Amino acid sequence: MGSLGAVGGLLQYPLARRDESVLDDYHGRQSVTEKLKFVVRLEDPDAQEVKEFVEKQVDLTDSVLRTCDTREKLRETITKLFDHPRFDAPFRRGDKYFYFHNTGLQAQKVLYVQDSLDGKAEVLLDPNGLSEDGTVSLSMCSVSEDAKYLAYGLSSSGSDWVTIKVMRVEDKRVETDTLSWVKFSGISWTHDSKGFFYCRYPVPKEDEKLDAGTETNSNLNHELYYHFLGTDQSQDILCWKDPDNPKHMFGADVTDDGKYVLLYISESCEEVNKLYHCDITSLPGGLEGFRGGKDLLPFIKLVDNFDARYHAIANDDTLFTFMTNKDAPKYKLVQVDLKEPSTWTVVLEEAEKDVLESACAVNGNQILVSYLSDVKYVLQIRDLKTGSFLHNLPIDIGSVLDISARRQDSTFFIGFTSFLTPGIIYQCNLEAGVPYMKIFREIVVPGFDRTEFCVDQSLRLWLLERFIKLDELVVLSLEINDLLSDVFFPSKDGTKIPMFIVARKNIPMDGSHPCLLYGYGGFNISITPSFSISRIVLSRHLGAVFCIANIRGGGEYGQEWHKAGSLAKKQNCFDDFISAAEYLVSAGYTQPRKLCIEGGSNGGLLVGACINQRPDLFGCALAHVGVMDILRFHKFTIGHAWTCDYGCSEKEEEFHWQIKYSPLHNVWRPWEQRPDLPCQYPATMILTADHDDRVVPLHSLKLLATMQYVLCTSVEKSPQTNPIIGRIECKAGHGAGRPTQKMIDEAADRYSFMAKMLGASWIE
Repeated sequence: MGSLGAVGGLLQYPLARRDESVLDDYHGRQSVTEKLKFVVRLEDPDAQEVKEFVEKQVDLTDSVLRTCDTREKLRETITKLFDHPRFDAPFRRGDKYFYFHNTGLQAQKVLYVQDSLDGKAEVLLDPNGLSEDGTVSLSMCSVSEDAKYLAYGLSSSGSDWVTIKVMRVEDKRVETDTLSWVKFSGISWTHDSKGFFYCRYPVPKEDEKLDAGTETNSNLNHELYYHFLGTDQSQDILCWKDPDNPKHMFGADVTDDGKYVLLYISESCEEVNKLYHCDITSLPGGLEGFRGGKDLLPFIKLVDNFDARYHAIANDDTLFTFMTNKDAPKYKLVQVDLKEPSTWTVVLEEAEKDVLESACAVNGNQILVSYLSDVKYVLQIRDLKTGSFLHNLPIDIGSVLDISARRQDSTFFIGFTSFLTPGIIYQCNLEAGVPYMKIFREIVVPGFDRTEFCVDQSLRLWLLERFIKLDELVVLSLEINDLLSDVFFPSKDGTKIPMFIVARKNIPMDGSHPCLLYGYGGFNISITPSFSISRIVLSRHLGAVFCIANIRGGGEYGQEWHKAGSLAKKQNCFDDFISAAEYLVSAGYTQPRKLCIEGGSNGGLLVGACINQRPDLFGCALAHVGVMDILRFHKFTIGHAWTCDYGCSEKEEEFHWQIKYSPLHNVWRPWEQRPDLPCQYPATMILTADHDDRVVPLHSLKLLATMQYVLCTSVEKSPQTNPIIGRIECKAGHGAGRPTQKMIDEAADRYSFMAKMLGASWIE
């Protein structure tokens, strides 16, 4: 059977083979997979039937997108606005400055080097020349302390796998060093510039034949290595491994004084880690003494349990300052002397309501701290030794994207953005004692002029809103420090949830507007204001209202907010998001048939769960790279690290949490339970990519097949007329490193689909 919807024709959905021999047993409940027997075979990306299924889905989606009349206008307009210069904050190493820059439509940003901030900039590394289609990206880089060498990681097709190369900065000569099978790693140089620490996994058995990024096997046995320049990877020193705990992951940082290497050990994405240290300056024979040997580095255990997160901020010989959430869910700063490891002193107490997002040492004995206060950033200068307050740094409502600072420098840089600020890089000088801030660079989008808008405040009947005006747009930021009962919408259990709303100013509150609601709600990640070309285009040319709901599960209010939306309490995330949608309808911004929800990764799960639980509340759904099979996610690539948020189906108690919301296992026919009230699933686009080795494509493919089967092909004259389609990108991954043109094309595709499903017309 097919589906007849807004696309104006009968959709013939591809059928996935049903396999009656497949039967999973979850604590005696075999019936869980009874209606899903056919989808297990979609877990093998190399199987011919999976490839054919994907090809047919691509053809189906193309046929739908060809009917979306705003598609080319969106592509043209987004491309035009995307074509503007973009910069990242500069960073200093040795006597040189480095920064990233994209002239506008370059596939990947380019790394530049200059001798001074006003000196001539030269291209150091341009990844755009490494592939014809721009799918090779620069995923990480690290410059040696003396600025003589650049170590950089290259990723192909968006995969998490990285290959590290080395370049001499002076003459831009690429050395022969090539380090493979690197994943979830940083690069940390020793101060003698002889080499660096990095992490990798063992060589896969498939090595030669493997198209890295398409495999699904679990990532196990992370290892820490040290690489000497000019040597083969086979000669690298194995510094740490833990075969008894194959799921553990490692990270290493050399301290600012070059004396210690710190080893961070984690077992999942939870905000906890062990912390070991090694004095590399006191090793007999130095690191060279470990060449060819079997001994690991003699790390000393400072923290040897997973009860909190510890991150080093600075050290003076053996006296270390750490940022931690130990007995402080909103974080604090503490000090400990390695000579007296049992004595910890609080330097900066946990704030009452603000979350300490970051801290970095600057200007000798000062620290720049960044707080998240009601989903807005606050920057302060404090004393490193005492934590005492020194200065506030003025910053608008928005997000701090990047802080580029070193302890030995009195000057540092801050990257800033907001919903209507494409980007500002501030330069701050502390030499005179009082901070002097100025705009170092400002990103300007053609047609937008910051001098044409102002900040205003107004009181509406429903809530207290903050207006930031730009051209025809207005940002409404719900603030916790105002009247709580008026500014937050209540969730199902009464918890007040903040939400940002971006809309054209003076819109009538009559429910007539297309609306895009975005959410995430997981892994302690905060969703803060940021600039988006495509969303600006939606507001300006489709009359859309854009919203971000800061639901539980995120990090907006610290660990307690996060834990209130994880494990047994994961349902709170979905309740919060559904309540956000209900608020937008009741307040007159939109109505269900004009409301689209969107989310990616954990946010893709959010969208999948919400359309199962309230299919009547939405007109369209865009689910990107979502974790859709909550019973089996831990079996693939790095999925085992997510059990801290989702639990694991192998544990019976946790299985009973998961089975209630897993998108794959809760697809149903709403018209069967309410025959008196015609209801179907919203028009849905499920997006994935063939080289996504973070949330592997099988999650999206299985949900796509299940929805099409349960709602459409298994039902004679199905009431499900809204289309259920999948957009499957080639040579792309979870999102990082995606070339500019692919980002533009995807935005045009998903938002033209949204526009057609919501009945939104183009506004010139």
